Amino acid sequence: MPSSTLTHLECGFCATRYPADQLWNLCPSCARPLLARYDLAAAAATLTPAALRERPANMWRYAEVLPVRDARWRLSLGEGWTPLIHAARLGERLGCANTFVKDESLNPTGSFKARGLCAAVSRAAELGARELAIPSAGNAAGAMSAYAALAGLPAHVFMPADVPQPFRAECQALGARVTLVDGLINDCGARVRAGAAEHGWFDLSTLKEPYRLEGKKTMGYELAEQLGWRLPDVIIYPTGGGTGLVGMWKAFDELEAMGLIGAARPRMVSVQAEGCAPIVRAFAQGAEHAELWQGAHTVADGLRVPVAVGDFLIIRAIRASGGTALAVADDAMIAQANLLGATTGIFAAPEGGACVAAQAALLASGWIRPDETVVLFNTGTGLKYAHLWATAHSD
Repeated sequence: MPSSTLTHLECGFCATRYPADQLWNLCPSCARPLLARYDLAAAAATLTPAALRERPANMWRYAEVLPVRDARWRLSLGEGWTPLIHAARLGERLGCANTFVKDESLNPTGSFKARGLCAAVSRAAELGARELAIPSAGNAAGAMSAYAALAGLPAHVFMPADVPQPFRAECQALGARVTLVDGLINDCGARVRAGAAEHGWFDLSTLKEPYRLEGKKTMGYELAEQLGWRLPDVIIYPTGGGTGLVGMWKAFDELEAMGLIGAARPRMVSVQAEGCAPIVRAFAQGAEHAELWQGAHTVADGLRVPVAVGDFLIIRAIRASGGTALAVADDAMIAQANLLGATTGIFAAPEGGACVAAQAALLASGWIRPDETVVLFNTGTGLKYAHLWATAHSD
């Protein structure tokens, strides 16, 4: 497998450059996210469609544009290369024949978070991190715990006290030390920052280190490859911290620079919950930054993120693509997750149901045309949310 072409880090806000081969969190100049940059001309020489056909069906097939330099540090539990399913029966019900579902629930630990934490933990270990910490509403914690266990590194997880039991049990079974916090994920983040300052833990919070984004961007690479190096008209993505949306947008720019796709881009749709929709509100107001959402609540734990450090990157991608942002109700998420399950066989997390609800609303308004190609992201398995269905069907 070819090696990484990583060259440097660059702040996504002030564009200050930093050397890549040391541990960083946010930009020291402006406290905004750092982005990994690559020698894409060099990457293009070996990252070709023909070469990819011979590579393993996992995330590391894109090694040239991932940050780990030494192949010994490429941790893997089989993450990536999830199926892109033509959801014909769902599309028929919605009135949009070319509806596809990218099913991230088949990743290790049952969610798309495996991609980001695989890259982040691999690179942190390569650069000498000794203990890792993360604030999480659920799936990110499980993924970090898994890859920390694989790397042999201690893991500290801070979760809201009301997080569903399966998320807590997963982290504990994987050897992490779990601390429950009375509050939301931003309150958990404050505890991680305090622990990092006191104990020297490396903070793996969303977009507060450069490499979770790199793992998540592989969803964009896979999408292009699975569609024959073309992109869909619309991507509908459930947005909490927004790393996946930002990552895919970065991936499309890299793919074009390497000559693998043209200039056409999908319209990016950010979906949030009505009870926690800071990006939707900021987008509607024409703002670049999203204010803290007070009293955040939703059954979709991955969407209960009242403030996102990468808010401006999410909003810029939506606007640059001609996309939009909308919020959906919790009951609509569950109802549409049921429709998704009954027509595709995928037991989706509420976040996946939120994407179906958004597509239905955008088709009804005419924003999506019935002949367009639409990709929905189911970001996790419904098994971790089984209590929602148990409650709904109990007498």
